[in-house]
Amino acid sequence: MNPEILGRLAAAAVIIGAGLLAFRVVNAGLLRRRTGAATPRGLESVRPGIPAILYFTTPDCAPCRTVQRPALAELQTRLGDGLQVVEVDCSRQPDLADYWGVLSVPTTFIIDAHGRPRHVNHGVTPAEKLLNQLLQIT
Repeated sequence: MNPEILGRLAAAAVIIGAGLLAFRVVNAGLLRRRTGAATPRGLESVRPGIPAILYFTTPDCAPCRTVQRPALAELQTRLGDGLQVVEVDCSRQPDLADYWGVLSVPTTFIIDAHGRPRHVNHGVTPAEKLLNQLLQIT
């Protein structure tokens, strides 16, 4: 194979790896910032002892309406009282979105039974992935 092509492939792999590493570091930082608070903002209505999904959306977010909200409804149906979903309209509560570091919608945070954020998902997240994340924390 041509050495120039190999060099470009290697450079692409390094860039992709650096991007993935940066993504993980930023997500870990978001979670760490919110874990220290006794009751992080936005979780005041969450019942203790039950995991929750904190869901950031806006009224004009098409993927939120067509994909994310139905996925959350499916999880709520499957888990019943074993799951709380807290929906936050970023257009009405921009300070809360800033507090959580939300830059795009939909964004979901998986909150454990002790009120600590454990996972963050940027963009549409399928019900199965959310369920797997919930099962990891219980």
